Amino acid sequence: MQKLVLSFLAAAFITSGSTAQTLFTYGSNSVSKEEFLRNYEKNTMNKKPDLSEPALREYLDLFSLYKMKVKEAEGQQLDTLPAIQRDLDNYRRQLSKNYLTDKQVNNRLLQEAYERMKEDRHVAHILIMAPASMSPEDTLVRYRRMDSIYTALTKNKADFSVLAKQYSEDKGSNDKGGDIGYMTSMQTLYPFENAAYTTEVGKVSRPFRTALGYHIVKVLDKRPSRGEVQVAQILFATPKSQGEDGIKTAKAEADKVYAELKRGASFTEMVKEHSDDKFTVKDEGVMPQFGVGRMVPAFEDASFSLKKPGDISAPIQTEYGFHIIKLINKYPVMPFDSVKTSLSRKIENDSRSQIAKDAFFEKIKEKNGFKEYPANYKELLSRVDAIPDTGKMSGVFDSKEFATMSKPVFTLGATAYTQKDLMDFASLLTRGRLMGNRHSTMNDIYKMYEEKVVNDYQEHKLIEENPEFRNLMGEYRDGIMLFELMDRNVWTRASKDTIGLQTFYNANKTKYQWEPGFSGTVYHFKDETAMKDGMKLLEKNKKLSDEDFVKTMNTESNPDAVTMQEGRYEFSRFSEVPKSAIAPETLSQPVKNTDASYTVVKTDKVFNGNSQKSLNDARGYVIAEYQDYLEKQWNANLKAKYPVKVDEKVFKSMVK
Repeated sequence: MQKLVLSFLAAAFITSGSTAQTLFTYGSNSVSKEEFLRNYEKNTMNKKPDLSEPALREYLDLFSLYKMKVKEAEGQQLDTLPAIQRDLDNYRRQLSKNYLTDKQVNNRLLQEAYERMKEDRHVAHILIMAPASMSPEDTLVRYRRMDSIYTALTKNKADFSVLAKQYSEDKGSNDKGGDIGYMTSMQTLYPFENAAYTTEVGKVSRPFRTALGYHIVKVLDKRPSRGEVQVAQILFATPKSQGEDGIKTAKAEADKVYAELKRGASFTEMVKEHSDDKFTVKDEGVMPQFGVGRMVPAFEDASFSLKKPGDISAPIQTEYGFHIIKLINKYPVMPFDSVKTSLSRKIENDSRSQIAKDAFFEKIKEKNGFKEYPANYKELLSRVDAIPDTGKMSGVFDSKEFATMSKPVFTLGATAYTQKDLMDFASLLTRGRLMGNRHSTMNDIYKMYEEKVVNDYQEHKLIEENPEFRNLMGEYRDGIMLFELMDRNVWTRASKDTIGLQTFYNANKTKYQWEPGFSGTVYHFKDETAMKDGMKLLEKNKKLSDEDFVKTMNTESNPDAVTMQEGRYEFSRFSEVPKSAIAPETLSQPVKNTDASYTVVKTDKVFNGNSQKSLNDARGYVIAEYQDYLEKQWNANLKAKYPVKVDEKVFKSMVK
């Protein structure tokens, strides 16, 4: 942590350079004009900064005090506290995600995704399942099966649809000859999308692998994108349990409603009376807007074929029933600048984002002399093979058993990462148990370890190499240290310093006064029935305790009939019951509230004048004011310790 702070300070010094203009000093410390303006502009919340002299003077006073507090936190080495170190590490990892990627590759992927959004592709596929967890031997069997299918398609001119029905393991499309309809960008796994958009119409792709297994894609058609559409629907459901009779009944009802709509009936009323779609009936049948591939083809085609908002389709049948569709609006593909931000977010969460990360990591590895040692890794695998593979201890290992294996598996920069380091990581990752094929599992662990090392290495290098990242990390570091410092000097101190709090209260006790009011119990009854039952009970047994009263009223069948609060109330802050209705040792008349609940007051005493609040009564107010007092006192001490001197010439150069 100390190294991180030192590198931050050194980097800040380097970037400020000898040409930076000092705006002000606090004690022996200086702040440049550039640093001041950067922070000032960030605090204007995206508004045009006010560069008038009064505004700049006010911020300079606040900013100089902030810098004094940060200097105090550094002097107390608060950044070495374990909690702050953890917080900083978490923030660095989260923040660095935006920087550990190849921006050129990312921009290319962004543009590629947008261009593909302009075109829909109609595709069919054949899938042979081969998940990543499958053994290499079984994976090879699956690949050879797919390769033979590809040979049959390309050399023997076999019918794609026939082979899909016979061999494809995609249960959703094999009975349709592999046809999955039209698709567009960002809807499927990236390798699948690539095959769909790089294969010519009428042709088949070479076999390729995704997380599901091996695929071959055939492109059946392409067309300009339809964009998106929003519709409302009336659904006449046809549950399978009702068979053909259910289909006939639903069709007859759909035809009848359609005829009424043509005669001018309200679509909204027909939705309320007839629609079986429980998800949209409360919204007048309106569905979220959708694009290609999101609905069953018949529904999609009918929706996009409507021309003008308000147009209504004749009943169309799908596997769910009969639908009458009303067009709300159509949305063409938006210009690139309009979708760039949302599309970037989608890409960040898509598998293709790994491409940009991988490209960036390869650059980092090349730049920092990354070198692998295959022979040493192979030697480690031989030791891994000795781990038991049967019985209760199957796959179980202790990384301490590899303590003497100190040869590097790879190096990065000046650091060697050894066989033992890799097994320590493997132990942490697998909790000391290797499952499945050993070599395959270790290869995956090796890749993850390599990625973690490169990622951690570059995260720390960002502090030195990226000014924006350095500034954000520095600001966050200063902020959490300042929070800890404020807690120690003001917030926690005010609540725990009992002697100081009592002394402050005694010196200011005349400020803490009860205004005229009453003491007693305020009852809130859920409704009129509860109020009447409660009033009978209170009037019948005036010695009944509040606790017993609540237990009697709030039954298992009606658990919230009444709530109550006992205490002292001031007339100026209590308006639920008129002041005139409150009298000592009486029960007020019920007052009905806007939500149909009722309020009743049982008064013990009435106080017509002001009276002194005890420290306990006024504790919240006293602590708040004591905190303010402590902070002002602390600020004054800091200003005395770090006197501020402003270079007026530099200051005037900022004023506009």
